[in-house]
Amino acid sequence: MPAPPGVVVVSSDYVPSHRIVRTIGFVWGLTVRSRGLGGNMAASLRTLSGGEITEYTEMLEQARREAMGRLIMHAQSLGANGIISARFDSSEIGGVMSEILAYGTAVIIEPDGVTAQPVSLR
Repeated sequence: MPAPPGVVVVSSDYVPSHRIVRTIGFVWGLTVRSRGLGGNMAASLRTLSGGEITEYTEMLEQARREAMGRLIMHAQSLGANGIISARFDSSEIGGVMSEILAYGTAVIIEPDGVTAQPVSLR
């Protein structure tokens, strides 16, 4: 699910070159996924040789995209154009399902006219 246009999502508690006009509040997007019997069997066999379990990697990547899309839609439904302090959380349900939660704080932002300074590690 691609991100809807017009919503800035950041993991920091501010958006560079913008000011927060209003804080709306907590927003989230959630999905629960299962590989299914065939996928679980293929992944189980792959664990014997070690290495990355691509079946699960792909499933979790898709689940994170879906959770993020739902997070953005939730924020938009409340009138937000930004989400600050965005995070992911995950858990296992019953040993066969994965829950992926994307969450953050919905805000309304506007440009502040100040040019953001580049990050330097010197």
